[in-house]
Amino acid sequence: MNKINRKILITGGAGFIGSHVVRRLLTSYSNYHIFNLDALTYAGNLENLKDIETLANYTFIKGDITDEAFISSIFKTYNFDGVIHLAAESHVDRSITDPLAFVKTNVIGTMNLLNAAKEVWNENFNNKRFYHVSTDEVYGSLGETGLFTEDTSYDPNSPYSASKASSDHFVRSYGETYGLPYVITNCSNNYGPNHFPEKLIPLFINNIINKQSLPVYGDGNYTRDWLFVEDHAVAIDLVFHKGKNQETYNIGGFNEWKNIDLVKLLCKLMDQKLNRKQGESEQLITYVKDRPGHDLRYAIDANKINKELGWKPSVNFEEGLDKTIDWFLENQKWLDNVTSGEYKEYYSKMYK
Repeated sequence: MNKINRKILITGGAGFIGSHVVRRLLTSYSNYHIFNLDALTYAGNLENLKDIETLANYTFIKGDITDEAFISSIFKTYNFDGVIHLAAESHVDRSITDPLAFVKTNVIGTMNLLNAAKEVWNENFNNKRFYHVSTDEVYGSLGETGLFTEDTSYDPNSPYSASKASSDHFVRSYGETYGLPYVITNCSNNYGPNHFPEKLIPLFINNIINKQSLPVYGDGNYTRDWLFVEDHAVAIDLVFHKGKNQETYNIGGFNEWKNIDLVKLLCKLMDQKLNRKQGESEQLITYVKDRPGHDLRYAIDANKINKELGWKPSVNFEEGLDKTIDWFLENQKWLDNVTSGEYKEYYSKMYK
């Protein structure tokens, strides 16, 4: 085995995006030891990492970033060289019903990590990096034209995006005030394998399988840019290793879709794969009352990361969606487990 020369902490590594980042770094850098810190809340699922959990250079740590003493202790114990911070409450609907939970995790949790890194690194920042993963939602809403750039002013419209905007500001402030080496990325909507079925694409895949209604907000004309999660993991790898300190990079999929057009495409592909009559799943679409503060359109200008680091998406949306559907259909047991709660038995068996 190669000698370990870097210890990297990934927060939220059992979640959707985090699990793909953990797997990529473990398989790409045998001289790294990857520490996966996750609280294993409803969206964190260790089944996402069963294929790599026995690797010698992988350690899972169960814990909550909101626990200040715990975070301080693990930094002192392991003396991490880098942090890739993905752990977050991320579902807008949940933030509307329980905004304080988003403040605790996204703001206080980030502060705990910043303070621990600052204390342990103690201004010895050589080969150190704090990477904060954020969202395009901090920029607010776009009209029918225009793109979010790294210089777009923040204008959050939901408790979720406000909490992420706050955490972004704290990360920047630690760079300016204490010299902490950081990078920030703001990404568009992710989709792909292992996505917990509360977000639009995995939720609708599950509902179509079970012939349940497909609730579309308002008139369905809200527009989003979609980023395949494996492409996002590649971008995170690049920014962590080659991005410039104290810089922000926007990561987008160059895939703008209106929600209703996305849903109709999803229905079409699912009908084909399930051998159903074409148009059958579209009959499940129901229009529901819009949610408060719903942003009309997000769209990312990802030219900076393309020009500076050579990153671009590897798939277009139709290709990525096809891969995503195939994964869910081939992993029905995973989907059944996360929607029934049976996966908690796996946690107890393996890690308690």
